[in-house]
Amino acid sequence: MESPYGKEIHSSAWVFQVWASFMISISATAIGIIYLPVDNWTKGFMGMGLAFSVGSTISLAKTTRDIHESKRITARVDEARVEKLLSEHHPLK
Repeated sequence: MESPYGKEIHSSAWVFQVWASFMISISATAIGIIYLPVDNWTKGFMGMGLAFSVGSTISLAKTTRDIHESKRITARVDEARVEKLLSEHHPLK
């Protein structure tokens, strides 16, 4: 779905589903780490790995989104330039 301003809008159901799946996956992994039959050093190491994985995934998603949005803006600017050139050029003049 797209708003009148050109930005995409997600439904509240989609946003809820995304957050719910994120929280469930992190919780399930954390619970799995807590109940592993290993010593606390190993659990700590795996917990830190989980934390770094989540952080880097969020950074990757944001960077990918930013690159996509910058390409859309560049495409709009190029399209506006072409429209201006076409409007200034009249073949019958």
